[in-house]
Amino acid sequence: MEPDKPASPTTRRIAIDPVTRVEGHGKITLLVDDNNRIVEARFHIVEFRGFEKFIQGRPFWEVPFFVQRLCGICPVSHQLAAAKAVDQIVGVQQLTPAATKLRRLLHFGQMLQSHALHFFHLSSPDFLFGFGSDPVKRNITGVLEQYPEIALKGVKLRKYGQRIIEAITGKRIHGTGTVPGGMNKPLTITERDALLADIDDILQWSQDAVALNEHTHTAHPEHRNFGTLPSHYLGMTGTNGELEFYHGGLRARAADGSGIFDQFDYCDYQQIIKEEVRSWSYLKFPYFSSLGTEHGWYRVGPLARINNCDVITTPLAEAARQRFKATGHGGSVHDTLGYHWARMIELLHCAESIHGLLQDPDITGTDLLADKGEYQPQGIGVIEAPRGTLFHHYHVNEEGLVTQANLIVSTTSNNQAMNESVRVVANQYLDGHEITEALLNHLEVAVRAYDPCLSCATHALGKMPLQVTLQDMTGKVIHQLTKGIDGAIQ
Repeated sequence: MEPDKPASPTTRRIAIDPVTRVEGHGKITLLVDDNNRIVEARFHIVEFRGFEKFIQGRPFWEVPFFVQRLCGICPVSHQLAAAKAVDQIVGVQQLTPAATKLRRLLHFGQMLQSHALHFFHLSSPDFLFGFGSDPVKRNITGVLEQYPEIALKGVKLRKYGQRIIEAITGKRIHGTGTVPGGMNKPLTITERDALLADIDDILQWSQDAVALNEHTHTAHPEHRNFGTLPSHYLGMTGTNGELEFYHGGLRARAADGSGIFDQFDYCDYQQIIKEEVRSWSYLKFPYFSSLGTEHGWYRVGPLARINNCDVITTPLAEAARQRFKATGHGGSVHDTLGYHWARMIELLHCAESIHGLLQDPDITGTDLLADKGEYQPQGIGVIEAPRGTLFHHYHVNEEGLVTQANLIVSTTSNNQAMNESVRVVANQYLDGHEITEALLNHLEVAVRAYDPCLSCATHALGKMPLQVTLQDMTGKVIHQLTKGIDGAIQ
C-alpha cells in the first residue's frame, strides 16, 4: 500500500489508530488545512482478508462452511448467502416449506443476536453516559454497574438469538445446517417448545429497546445532526415493498426519495453495481454504475432498509417504523445516529417473526431437501445481513471446484458513507489544535453507528487500543494521546 501523503503543503494529518468498539481493526486519518477545516477523511481497513482467493479450488458444497469463518459475529449471514448461491449451482429453484422456514428462523435469530450485541454491548454506553463522558465507565461493564436492567436485557436478547442458531445448526457459532437444496436436520418439538417458553420476554424487551432508542433520538436534537448526510440507499424488499431479509428484489432510492431501481434481480447485480479500488484501503468502494464513482455511493443496513421499505409485515415493528418515518416528514431519514433506532425496529421485527415461525406447523417439518435440477456454472446468493446487503458470487468448473469468487459485504457498501460521516463530524467537533479522548470518541461514534464488521470486510486479529497523533506538515508531533484497552488515557 502507498503511504498516506498530505493533500497539499499546508495540510496536517491526524491519525486515529485503531478505532475501538467495532468488529475488527481500522484507523481514521484526517487531513487538516491551516484553517482547521477537514479537507479529507479516510477510514482505513488495515488487515487483508483474501477469502475470495483461497477458496478457489475447493468443492462448491464446502463454501458455506468456509466463508462463515469470515466472522464470529455474523457467520450465519455468510453461510446463508453462500447456501443460496449453492442452491443455484445444483439447480434448485425452490426449497421445501420446512427448509425455507428453518432458514428464515435461523436468519432472524442471527439478526436478533447481532443487533442486540451491537447496541447493548458496543453503542449503548455512548448514549447512556454521553459521548464525552469518562471513558473508564463508557463500556458494557459501566452499563452493567449503573444500568443493570438494560444491560441484562441486552445480554439475554443476544443469548436468545444464539439459542435459535444452536438449535438449528448444532452450535452457537460456526455450526452447520444448510446443505445444497435444503437443511440437514429438522427442529424438534422439544427444541421449539423451549424457544417458545421465553418468547414473550423477548418481545417485551425488544419493545423496550425500541422505546429507549426512540426516546434518546427524539429527546436530543443534537443527535439528529450528528454526522447526518443525505445519501442514496440500497436494500432488498419483497414484491409488495415489504421489509425482507432473506429473499426479494433489490431496491435503491436516491437521497430525495425518488427511485433509482426497484425489484431488480440480484443475479444481475453486476449491471448496476461496480467496485472501485483505492490504494490506501483494503476495502473496496462500491457505487451505482449509472451515477458514477463520485455521486453513486450509497448506504445499506437498518437505516437503508427502513427508509426503502413501504411496510413491515409484523404489527409492532410496523407501528415503530411509522413513528420513525414521521421524523423525516414524508421523506427519507438521513440521521446517521438513526441507524440505532432503525436497528432496534428490526430487532423487534425479528422477535415478532420468530414468534410467528415457532407457531407454524411447518417449522418442525422433516421434508428438508428439494429435488436438484440441471447443474449451473455459477451461483449468486444475496441476503440482508445485520449490517446490510450481502452478495456472494461463485463460478465453478465441470468438476464442481470454485474457480472464481466475489463477495460484497455490507461494510464495504458503507465504506464511502463512513468516510463522509467522519468528515462531517470532524469538521463539527475538532478544532485542529488539541486532541481529546472525548473528541476522538465523537469520530468513533460516527463510525460505530454503521456497525462496521471489519472482520467481514477484511479479516482481523488483535486487540484494539487507540493511539492518536497530530502532526504538522513537517512530521513534527504537535499532540498525542494513547488509550489502552481498559480505556485509560496516557
